[in-house]
Parts: sequence; structure tokens; C-alpha cells
Amino acid sequence: MKRYAFRILNVFAREGRLTGNPLCVFEDGAGLDDTAMQALARQFNLSETTFVLPSDKATSRVRIFTPSYEMPFAGHPTLGTAHVVRDLASSGDSLTLEMKAGIIPVEAKGDRWTLQANPPKSRAEKLTGDELAQILGLDPSDIAPAPMRVSIGREQLLVPVKSADAVRRARPRADLFHRLGSDEGPGQAYVFADAGTTVESRFFFTNGNAILEDPATGSACANLGGWFIATRPGADIERTVSQGEMVSRPSTLFLSVKAGVIRVSGNVIELARGTLAL
Repeated sequence: MKRYAFRILNVFAREGRLTGNPLCVFEDGAGLDDTAMQALARQFNLSETTFVLPSDKATSRVRIFTPSYEMPFAGHPTLGTAHVVRDLASSGDSLTLEMKAGIIPVEAKGDRWTLQANPPKSRAEKLTGDELAQILGLDPSDIAPAPMRVSIGREQLLVPVKSADAVRRARPRADLFHRLGSDEGPGQAYVFADAGTTVESRFFFTNGNAILEDPATGSACANLGGWFIATRPGADIERTVSQGEMVSRPSTLFLSVKAGVIRVSGNVIELARGTLAL
């Protein structure tokens, strides 16, 4: 048997060590094939598990797996893995990660990490506000203008609502949620209310027949930057984004859009290290 070292981290942590979105990072994925990586992600059963690999294009190459499938990009795995790579490679506070979505620059100030997202692509949502309200368990009057599908690596549906209360009241319907799917896969919905300097948000996705809620979603926060670019062209945006309260994992994300460049930041905490024998 061979032993593989891993670390457990919380990303987008708020106050306290048991906040934010958990992540498992395998320090060296060499020798693990796709089947083994997928099985290990299923074993840990966190929203994502990552594997660090050598790269001739960046500081390290990273593969990201949910318990069910591989992802080309995700925000909290990017920041958490960068935290580990900095230690492994002695790279300092500025590094790059090669992912299936491209090369992602990442920087740190202490344990607060910032990623620079790829340029976004966006398209208008075809479902009406009334239809979205029905799917999300909201009143049609809750839906704000410009629901949109945005992608900086993985397309997600962004649904603005008129108040933080509406965000908290969202109760997606399992019998209708499949209508949010696209050619890229099963439906995902980022429901948010923009209050000018702060954003209240929740992110829903499917696992089999169940609808789950993510504690903190860096890719969706970056896609929110794409939504601002599409709806407020030329504007510089700074937002503090709250997520996770409804699943008892309060999380804080920081979004910046300047000169069309999207950056997402958050605090990373390492909780544990271990080895696994295969």
C-alpha cells in the first residue's frame, strides 16, 4: 500500500475555526488515476476534494472533484489548495494554479487569499421571473431584474431578489429544480440580494434527487462579478458577501470588480493533516 498525505481546511472562514466551506487537499496526486480520485472524493464526501500535481505552466496543477464528478474550476478549492501549495512549494504569497478552466493567479496577505477569475461569459435567462419564483419557492414579487446565466469556468444561474429576507425564504422545489439545468449539467442556482456594500446569498445544487445548499461558493461569487459587469458596465464594485448561515456554516467572501477584472477573496484555516493508505 502507498500512503497519500492530505489536509483538511476551511475556506471563506468567518469567526471561529469551524466556519466557512470545508475542503480536503491531497498534497501529491501523482499515481492516482481518475477512478481513484473520484473514489477518494466520494470517501471524504465534502463538496470538493482536490489533488495537487506537477505543472510546466504554473506553480502546480490542480484537479477538483465533487463526490460525483470532476469540476474545471471552483472558488473555495482554488483558495484552499493555494494555501497548501504555498507551504509545499515555498512559493511565497503569489502563485498560479493550472486547472481545466485555465491558469488561475492567486495571491495572499497572511491567510487571506485572492483569486483572479477568468473573463466571464453571460447570457439572459429564458425562464420568466414567475417561473423562477415557483421553482425557488418564492413569490413572483421577490424576483429582481436581470436573472442571468454566467460562467467564469462553470455556468451557474444567478437570480437576484429584492431583499435579504427573500434570500432566507427561498425553498427550492425538488420536483421543479431540474428545469434549471443546462447543457453543462444539472441545475445550480445562486440566489442573492445586493444591498450596495453587502450581499446576502445562498447557493443551491443537486445531488441525485436531493437539493443541497453550499456554505460558501467562490465560483458563484466570481460569477456575481460577471453579473455586475453585464448589468453595470464600467462600474467598479466592492462587496462583502455573506453565505452559509442557513446551513450553520457562516462564511464571508469578498468580491472586487475593477476595470473589468474579477477578484474573490477569503480567509483560509488549516484544521488537520493526515495520511490515507491505498
